[in-house]
Amino acid sequence: MNILVTGAAGYIGSICSEVLLARGMRVIALDSLVEGHRAAVLQGAVFCQVDLGNRAQIESVFSQHKIDAVMHFAAEALVAKSVREPSIFYATNVACGVNLLDAVTRHGVKKFIFSSTAATYGEPEMVPIPEEHPKAPINPYGKSKLVFEQILADYNTYTQLKYVSLRYFNAAGASKELGEHHRIETHLIPRVLDAASGVLPYVDVFGTDYPTPDGTCVRDYIHVLDIERLSGEAFNVGNSRGFSILEVIDAAERITGRKIPRKLGPRRPGDPAVLVASKEKLKRALGWEASHSSLEEIIQSAWAWRQKHPHGYSEGASAQD
Repeated sequence: MNILVTGAAGYIGSICSEVLLARGMRVIALDSLVEGHRAAVLQGAVFCQVDLGNRAQIESVFSQHKIDAVMHFAAEALVAKSVREPSIFYATNVACGVNLLDAVTRHGVKKFIFSSTAATYGEPEMVPIPEEHPKAPINPYGKSKLVFEQILADYNTYTQLKYVSLRYFNAAGASKELGEHHRIETHLIPRVLDAASGVLPYVDVFGTDYPTPDGTCVRDYIHVLDIERLSGEAFNVGNSRGFSILEVIDAAERITGRKIPRKLGPRRPGDPAVLVASKEKLKRALGWEASHSSLEEIIQSAWAWRQKHPHGYSEGASAQD
């Protein structure tokens, strides 16, 4: 089976590609390398450097390779940046996604998995958050992902495209070969580990006055290796268990054995207080349970990868070197 993976040089896309290759799938790994790392694409994948804003480049990939299914991870994903520069998010997450969908339609591909986000919900009215919860995103990142979910529903109506939307609640952790290395790192766990290893002088804690037990944001973390087990329609991907920023830092201190300084500051625009998934739909439909996603296992795997790759990916080598 030939699987096209967009954003395949990024964090989740690269690890998903790794799992697909291990299962004997043929992976066509598509990435612009604006944010992704060529070294994160394993040697068994067919790599195509493509900008999804360029329809001719997309068409070339679909013409050269018989695509059976698409897994779409390519996106702009920084919440704070989306507040400052929303146009980039609508251009990349919506318009470029439509370019991809049009190629999917022209070439008769009927299976499409979309990397969505918990940010589509906004401030939750109930916790844990079920899939039928009202969608009221409070930042352009979440809005752009919700718009694309709605577009997928429209394509399903007129092309019978079978699609899955996966609403992640903070994917984290690493496989043995691949890990999390963003050019601009905003995710909590890698920043905590950067502080533990001395790359950063401290961890910024944005907001200490949220309506949570310790005043900091609470999030639900899912190990990146648990994501690849899913299929279906529209699902939350989380643990139904939230941890505050300070709880994550404290856990990282225990695992690394190092003191991690933290700097308390004001809230960051666009951050809900609590985002915790209800996983009941996944459990009912697929019998799914996270198997790698204790906070300790997530941090331990990320720390092991960080110690093996202290500078992240070396762009001159493959991830297997």
